[in-house]
Amino acid sequence: MFIKIRRDTLIILLLAFILILCGRLITYVAFASSDEVSDGVPISGIIVKGNDIVPVDTIRYNVMQAGFRDGSVIYGDILKTSKREVSLKDAIHTAQEFAKESTVPGTSVEPITAADVQVDKNTGIVTVTVIEDFSSVELEDK
Repeated sequence: MFIKIRRDTLIILLLAFILILCGRLITYVAFASSDEVSDGVPISGIIVKGNDIVPVDTIRYNVMQAGFRDGSVIYGDILKTSKREVSLKDAIHTAQEFAKESTVPGTSVEPITAADVQVDKNTGIVTVTVIEDFSSVELEDK
C-alpha cells in the first residue's frame, strides 16, 4: 500500500511546498499592509446598444476618442487618461457627440440622431445607447 519514494525526492517536494507556501504568505502580507485603498476604477469595456446599420466597432472607436479607452481610470468624478484629466461629465458629453458622428462605412452618412452614454463608476463599464433615424439623413444624389 505504501508508495516507495526516495529520500532526496521527498526532501525536494517538501522544499518546493514550503517555498510555495512562503510565497503565498508574503503576497497576502504585502497586500494587507498596503496603504492604497483605491487606485480608481479602470475602464473595462464599452457596450453599444441600439445600432442596426452602423457597426459596433465604429461607435466604440469614436467613444474611445473621448477618453473611455483601456488605461483610463475613474477617480470619483474625474476621468484620468494617459494624457489629461477631464471631468467625467464633460467626457460623457464629448462621447455622446463623438458617437453621433459615427458614419456608415464607405459613406459620409451619419444616421445616429441621439446617443446616451452611461458610465458605471463601480465596474468601469461604459454603456452607449444610440438611436438611428434614416428619415433625418440628407442624401445627395450625384
